[in-house]
Amino acid sequence: MSVTTFSSPALAQRQPNWIVRLFDYKPFLIAMCLAPAIGLLSVFLTYPLGLGIWLAFTDTTIGRRGVFVGFENFQYLLTDPLWWNAVFYSVVYTGIATFGKFALGFWLALLLNNHFPFKSILRAIILLPWIVPTVLSALAFWWIYDPQFSIISYLLVDVLHWRSSNVDFLGSAWPARFSLIAANIWRGIPFVAISLLAGLQTISPSLYEAAMLDGASAWQRFRYITFPMMMPILAIVMTFSIIFTFTDFQLVYAITRGGPVNSTHLLATLAFQRGIAGGELGEGAAIAVSMIPFLIFATLFSYFGLARRKWQQGEAND
Repeated sequence: MSVTTFSSPALAQRQPNWIVRLFDYKPFLIAMCLAPAIGLLSVFLTYPLGLGIWLAFTDTTIGRRGVFVGFENFQYLLTDPLWWNAVFYSVVYTGIATFGKFALGFWLALLLNNHFPFKSILRAIILLPWIVPTVLSALAFWWIYDPQFSIISYLLVDVLHWRSSNVDFLGSAWPARFSLIAANIWRGIPFVAISLLAGLQTISPSLYEAAMLDGASAWQRFRYITFPMMMPILAIVMTFSIIFTFTDFQLVYAITRGGPVNSTHLLATLAFQRGIAGGELGEGAAIAVSMIPFLIFATLFSYFGLARRKWQQGEAND
């Protein structure tokens, strides 16, 4: 037995599918596409950030729920010489390492932008320091800086005979600080080089050809063509580089753990030492939160620097 159903085109037109109409609504479609990303960011970023900010205003310790203490943790940090030392070294570490990574990375990107044999293989090899896990890189540098088995000390003492004793790279404050900066520069150069290389390849070769016909030197071509055209990518890469360097944790903690005598602590490593190793979650969270103004300043500096450059270029084009 079969049941006969009747339908008409006019009835179908009067009753459109509401699901189809809902997905045709552009704001709803945008919200649906963004929902998974917003959910992941809320769980793994927004909630931990909010919890950390809340803990910074409490006296919470491991095993004991704290109470709200206002700005007491921050007031204590202003009188803590270790926090000021961490702020000082974080700024020095970020400034020198970022400058070194950009100087060497830009130079390497300019070299890789030329045509030569095995260029693709060399680009892949250059990425290795960035691909290798940070802890493995830290262990390699820990061996390089070892006072007894250092390869650098072996070359200086046994091969070149420039020194009579091994170099203790990590035994005193400033040698340890510069050793960590060198390790960070080595690890960060590939990110800067490959990012800037991508920007260099977007510059039209006709601009350089016209400049050469006008008699422009290599420095003039770099100053008036390469550098201005690279400003947007430079600002973006510098922002990320500053954030990655200022918040560095693994490299420093694996090599020195903040020593010798707490001289190589960054704010991130000091926050871990106070909050997790020391059990003072509120104080550790306050140290971590104190990093936020520095990161906001670095981001705004790069953003407004880029906006100002675009404004100047727009006026020049007008």
